[in-house]
Amino acid sequence: MSLIATDNRSIVVGLGITGLSCVRYLKSKGHQVVVVDSRENPPGIDACRYEFPDVHIECGAFNVELLASATQLIVSPGVSIAEPSIQEAKCRGVDVRGDVDIFRELVKAPIVAITGSNGKSTVTTLLAEMAKQAGINVAVGGNLGIPVLDLLDDSVELYVVELSSFQLETTQQLNALAATILNISEDHMDRYPNKLAYLQAKQKVFQGCRYVIVNEDDVLSEPLLAQGMEPVRFGVGKPDIRKFSTISEGDDCFICYGFESLINVNDVAIKGTHNISNALAALSLGHAAGIGMDAMLETLRHYTGLAHRCQWVRRIDGVDYINDSKGTNVGATVTAVESFGQTSAGKVVLIAGGEGKGADFSPLREVISAYGRVVILFGRDADKIKSDLADAAQVIRVNSLAEAVKEAQKIAQTGDTVLMSPACASFDMFRNFEARGDVFVNVVEQL
Repeated sequence: MSLIATDNRSIVVGLGITGLSCVRYLKSKGHQVVVVDSRENPPGIDACRYEFPDVHIECGAFNVELLASATQLIVSPGVSIAEPSIQEAKCRGVDVRGDVDIFRELVKAPIVAITGSNGKSTVTTLLAEMAKQAGINVAVGGNLGIPVLDLLDDSVELYVVELSSFQLETTQQLNALAATILNISEDHMDRYPNKLAYLQAKQKVFQGCRYVIVNEDDVLSEPLLAQGMEPVRFGVGKPDIRKFSTISEGDDCFICYGFESLINVNDVAIKGTHNISNALAALSLGHAAGIGMDAMLETLRHYTGLAHRCQWVRRIDGVDYINDSKGTNVGATVTAVESFGQTSAGKVVLIAGGEGKGADFSPLREVISAYGRVVILFGRDADKIKSDLADAAQVIRVNSLAEAVKEAQKIAQTGDTVLMSPACASFDMFRNFEARGDVFVNVVEQL
């Protein structure tokens, strides 16, 4: 559907940062805009009223007749399109879209799209830094940072966007130059009926793309339908022609392309075995997008990673404290425990808990048994995690994150890693994962 006509009645479903960006764009094109949100006081409502006093905002239960009166619904990622009132409007002929769907119609520069359960923010920001190092005018955002409609600019030469499964639900034919599903682990089971439905949403990132970047270490990163796409593959310890991987040379390990060594793994600034996989993904995407190799390798030497994502905070009495507050699902925490367990001189003291989103925490058992000293749990679903862990490790239940950190300090031994990787969302106790991470950092700094 074209967005040029001025007689369109567009209803933005769900406010917040993305909804506000949609209102801003639609109003700039002369649309009649209404905003609806099931929350009584949604984030962004004051800003919307200030910027657009003529836009009607309706809060509370969705009005089916109002939604059905629209030409199109622009649904924010936080709202499920399975919502009965949205489905009813769709059945009556209303177009249901998202901001990414509008964005992909309007961009004039290539899109590189990154999704997956874990690592997508690291890969997105790393790739954007590689493009900047190469002198490319790059715009970066999406699920990370700036909403995609706020990125639109005719001077942009490359768009690097992180996309969630929620955003992809309302996206048709993304037509990215290069796209990847980094990995798939169970997440958002409070929104999807099963893991297959979650995977199918992620798979929409490949629709219309030219280069599909495949992680050979995760079979679910393969496109279900790859007709007309050119595969670019990467995988740790699996060198092959025209592929990014790692290769051993004596006592050293190198990132390689084909069988040519490019950079010593020890010289890569982001640490942990999972981050080598992230580096391989960024190199594969950047290579497909035409970013120069020298610029990409230089970026790997100085890019130290994101705050709240396996962020080293402090070493106290030989114990490292790691803030992985962005580890909001089981797969992320499994990866973090395994990564630090393999590289630490001692054991991992895991701090976890929060809002579990209906997840099964039993995949933690194996890595906790192998690398864990103790698991300290807090938050709403602490008892569920404890039950799923069974007898994998000693479990201690506390009432707050601050209490968890102090308990971890008592237990940790020289060489251990205290890892706060919650495997849960933060909303039961914190505004967002950043606020949770800030509390962890503050408490650690006061020890």
